[in-house]
Amino acid sequence: MDLFLCVIGVLPPLVIGTIVGLFSGYFGGMVDSVFMRVYDLTVAFPFFVLVLAIVGVIGPGLVNFIIALTIVGWVSYARLVRAEVLTVRESEFVRAAECLGYPRRAVLFQHVLPNAIGPVIAYAVSDAVLVMLAGASFGYLGMGAQPPLAEWGVIIADGQAFIQQAWWICLFPGLAAISLGLGFAFLGDGLGQWQRREVAA
Repeated sequence: MDLFLCVIGVLPPLVIGTIVGLFSGYFGGMVDSVFMRVYDLTVAFPFFVLVLAIVGVIGPGLVNFIIALTIVGWVSYARLVRAEVLTVRESEFVRAAECLGYPRRAVLFQHVLPNAIGPVIAYAVSDAVLVMLAGASFGYLGMGAQPPLAEWGVIIADGQAFIQQAWWICLFPGLAAISLGLGFAFLGDGLGQWQRREVAA
């Protein structure tokens, strides 16, 4: 369940943020100004506080938790994509495609996006660690996944009452969460280093 949560918790913000950042960075103007104001408003509050507030309003549950993650999380992806697009759109191959009369849709999705998405994928893998930890934390607090879903935070919360008689109920889900988090962290770091080497080359 937690591995599924890492994927489903990252994918919607990634897709929404990529689309918004792509159009904001390439077209600029009013679209970019509106996005920057939304970004400033979002980063004014801590990530977990915003997610907690949204879940508190719409109610606990796995679906509502994912909705809250999407509402808060897409802004970071859009900011990163926007920064990459601002660099890529000044490249010679993009200017050449525009001079040759390529449709803007083709320029965006065939030239700009493929060359801007690399760092975003690396960030998404690292962000899966935050999503997993948030899912386990909210499950433990009873505001994320609900029983009988086999989520590590829920299992730890249920096993807390039996920790003196059956300590392994809490120990092994905790170790599994730490191991998965470290795995995604190392994978994200490796992808980031590979991306930097590609850029340098």
